[in-house]
Amino acid sequence: MARVQASDSLIPRQVFEVPPVEPNNSTATADSGSQGSGVKLKKQIGLLDGVAIIVGVIVGSGIFVSPKGVLRFSGSIGQSLIVWVLSGVLSMVGALCYAELGTMIPKSGGDYAYIGTAFGPLPAFLYLWVALLILVPTGNAITALTFAQYLLKPFWPSCEAPIEAVQLLAAAMICVLTLINCYNVKWVTRVTDIFTGTKVVALLVIVGAGVWWLLNGNTEHWDNPFSGGLQDPGYIALAFYSGLFSYSGWNYLNFVTEELKDPYRNLPKAICISMPVVTIIYMITNIAYFSVLSPDEILSSDAVAVTFGDKMLGYLSWIMPFAVACSTFGSLNGAIFASSRLFFVGARNGHLPAAISLINVNCLTPVPSLIFLGVLTLLLLFIKDIYVLINYVSYVEALFTLISVSGLLWMRYKQPKTERPIKVSLALPIIYLIVCLFLVISSCTQTPYVVGIGTIIILSGIPVYYLTIHNPVKWLADTSQAINLWCSKFFICMPNQEKFD
Repeated sequence: MARVQASDSLIPRQVFEVPPVEPNNSTATADSGSQGSGVKLKKQIGLLDGVAIIVGVIVGSGIFVSPKGVLRFSGSIGQSLIVWVLSGVLSMVGALCYAELGTMIPKSGGDYAYIGTAFGPLPAFLYLWVALLILVPTGNAITALTFAQYLLKPFWPSCEAPIEAVQLLAAAMICVLTLINCYNVKWVTRVTDIFTGTKVVALLVIVGAGVWWLLNGNTEHWDNPFSGGLQDPGYIALAFYSGLFSYSGWNYLNFVTEELKDPYRNLPKAICISMPVVTIIYMITNIAYFSVLSPDEILSSDAVAVTFGDKMLGYLSWIMPFAVACSTFGSLNGAIFASSRLFFVGARNGHLPAAISLINVNCLTPVPSLIFLGVLTLLLLFIKDIYVLINYVSYVEALFTLISVSGLLWMRYKQPKTERPIKVSLALPIIYLIVCLFLVISSCTQTPYVVGIGTIIILSGIPVYYLTIHNPVKWLADTSQAINLWCSKFFICMPNQEKFD
């Protein structure tokens, strides 16, 4: 089976000798078959763990931030709900396509692995490049900022919290979660379990309050739900961008496929369980929002769930911002765990400095990759307009998702005899491809500046690829080797070693 080649590596795979080390937990295992020269990640994520990762990552900041964005570009609550449902259906279709890709190419890294297998190392590197600069750290920064805004809201009830306080609290959150992910994967799973329960309780409170409000005859917001709906294709595309952002994370389990037990069975099952659950949760939560709050109240609020709590919960309204902060805390915890594996795999394949593929021999976690991701996320906290970030991320993500699904169709044509444990109907990737193409083209007319900058960043990866990977400059290779050696000593790490068929 084809794979992203590592022959273009910046530096040799192993530039130092490390004696064998006995592992102290089950997140990875020492590789005794290669003279103790490496460690490899262990398959320990089961079906329920996979469902928890998908649901935990998706149900984070989006449902508490994006109702405003979806409503703004839809124009009416009825059209907003249609966008929410269709965004869920579209995400489900995309997730099923990724189930075929993930079982056909059972490697961690998600889109990076699939694009590399279908189209070669340069397109795969461009995805890694844009994920490094935009997708992963920006998504994590948005979640961290949302956590800080909600947690600080009770202290500034009548105005926005100072941006410096928001950024400082978000930065502290990122540092704490990065430390937890570095120290112990079992801590990561426990944090995910605890805070997933908290976010479910928060959503049940919202839904329960909305039902009580409707049962008391307060149905005036539903008298003409489609009044004011916007029909312009560009605005519809932007509404879908905000809706799809709330579902982003459905492909995160594909980032850790190598750590998933029986991926041929558990990957598609986890997707089929989690996506309908998330779609239903989002629908009933938005119905509760629209029942209690008018469109003007939603559009004027930067913290929709807090505004909802202030109106419905009285002296217990402090529960809502706290619960939402807990929700985003758990979501970011899962996102850091999964997305750090993307850079880890990219470095293992030689598309990032090899230091990022090292694994700590005591904690058996990819410490350099986690710290690298944490630093990138901290740098992006200083961008103030969260909605520009959402549209910015959505354009680039839609473009590369389109490329990944195109790769599925291309491999159906070029590799028809390749084993596919899961094979979806051909109509699904075609439908998903058409919708993604519509979103990408529409964004070009509505937000040309965002699209232009995003495209420039993507294309800027081409000279970087040829200068640092395809034909590396000697001083860069020497510098990378020195960093690799320093990280191995400072973080007490060994090189990762994985074998694929």
